[in-house]
Amino acid sequence: MLNYLQIDNYALIEHSEIEFFPGFNVITGESGAGKSIMLGALAFLTGERTGQNVLRAGAARCSVSAIFTVPESLRKNAAELLEGSGIEFDTGSGELSLRRVLTSSGSRQFVNDQPCSAKLSGALASFLIDRQRVNEQLSLQLPARQLELLDRCAGTLELRSQCAALCGKLRDICREREAFQQSLPNESEADRLKLMLDEINAVSPEENEDELLADKFRMASNAREIIAASEGLVQLLSESENSITDQLGTVFRKLDDLNRLGAACDELSSECTVIQEGIEHLARELADLGAKVDLDPEELAAIETRMGDIFTLKRRYGPSLEELFINRDRAAEELARYDAAAATAAEFKARIDTLRKELEDLCCELSAKRKEAVKGFLTQVEEKLKFLGFGKCRFEAEFTPCEPGPSGADRFEMLFSANAGSPVQPLRKIASSGELSRLMLGLKTVLADADDVPTVIFDEIDMNIGGETANAVGEELHNLGRSRQIISISHLAQVAARADHHFKVSKHTDEGIVRSGVELLKDPEPEIARMLGNTPAARKHAKELLKELRSV
Repeated sequence: MLNYLQIDNYALIEHSEIEFFPGFNVITGESGAGKSIMLGALAFLTGERTGQNVLRAGAARCSVSAIFTVPESLRKNAAELLEGSGIEFDTGSGELSLRRVLTSSGSRQFVNDQPCSAKLSGALASFLIDRQRVNEQLSLQLPARQLELLDRCAGTLELRSQCAALCGKLRDICREREAFQQSLPNESEADRLKLMLDEINAVSPEENEDELLADKFRMASNAREIIAASEGLVQLLSESENSITDQLGTVFRKLDDLNRLGAACDELSSECTVIQEGIEHLARELADLGAKVDLDPEELAAIETRMGDIFTLKRRYGPSLEELFINRDRAAEELARYDAAAATAAEFKARIDTLRKELEDLCCELSAKRKEAVKGFLTQVEEKLKFLGFGKCRFEAEFTPCEPGPSGADRFEMLFSANAGSPVQPLRKIASSGELSRLMLGLKTVLADADDVPTVIFDEIDMNIGGETANAVGEELHNLGRSRQIISISHLAQVAARADHHFKVSKHTDEGIVRSGVELLKDPEPEIARMLGNTPAARKHAKELLKELRSV
């Protein structure tokens, strides 16, 4: 239930605080006083897109705040919704606050004084408020809207959501299949990829082979100089007369002499041994180096040929050997996908067929439940419409099968006849806004038992009606207020007189600035009289009307 609404600098309203109550709350006032501005402020609060034009002239920011009491039946849903955003919610009291602030730089939204997204605020508002606007009566002419109303009454919204979820999965898989098919190489591309792999595999280059071959070729090209240099070093280290190895032997013997003389040179002898082993290792490595580069002309030609083959591959599929390997692996993957295309297509088909069968079964179940519920739904609405002035009306419906989709496999259309002897026809052919207003009220009243939404807001639901029908509409709104909070803008005294709480919106000019305000009337009789014309007869009628209704 909406307990409290505060509006600051929104349109004509500079500052207004309104405390709403359970039951039927009516809002009246002269045309242009700003009644619909209040509902516009509520729409703004609950996330409706708006522009800077809602800022009151001269104001830098506007804000709308509200405090709700969430019914116990909805507190679990609210807690789950808020938990994902890290916002605390007291499920004991059920109190929840919403606030939206608009400045020149944009708008911000808050739940329980914590910043939140417009999506979250809108989701909360969707199960706290059912806002019936004037133009929503026109939406009643749309078969899709009619089907939604039937699902709400039949309790099949969950099944409908499951259909939508399955359709989403189907759509995603079909897109995945399409993307797969578009990414497949065609036959000529597959031939090109196969030729590429054949050429690379024929050479089978190894990692860094081009660099290793280049080093080996450079050494082989300078083999004579390298061999001469390495042999000279071997001679110097170990093979020539008075080589380093020979000299180290002399050092080793003299260390032994020092040791015998008591100089304790064991550690120095060990170091000398290590040095000698190192020199011998170095000499062997140099000898091996000379052997490695001593290639015959055939081996050198083979290296040149191998380098040429790898260079050709790099030029075609590189430019580097690393890039060549990447392109080779990618080509192998593409060819594997091409070769497995038939099997993958079969997998996609199997998945799609399974989901379509699930969707068809779910649509059948949904359709059956709708057809089971529609008779009672139509009967209840027809009874309400007769009470609202359509004494001889008929209210029927027509189901037409259609392709399974997010809302099932039914095309549903309500058919209506306001007068005896007149054929029923689709609601979209009803031109009278007064008829549509009463139809919407009848539907809302029937849906009251099916919905948990605690607050229903009507914007001029009584438009273009009068007389006894106006009395019936007032009574129906009053009755509806027994099960939930009703907030309605009205121009009809017969409707306003049935309200449990009466608010008046007025407009005045202060120092050249137009301001709009709202007050709770302790005595609605003067306002009812104004709505009736404010003549002596009207004032008398207002007194009698209120007295009569209060005695009921």
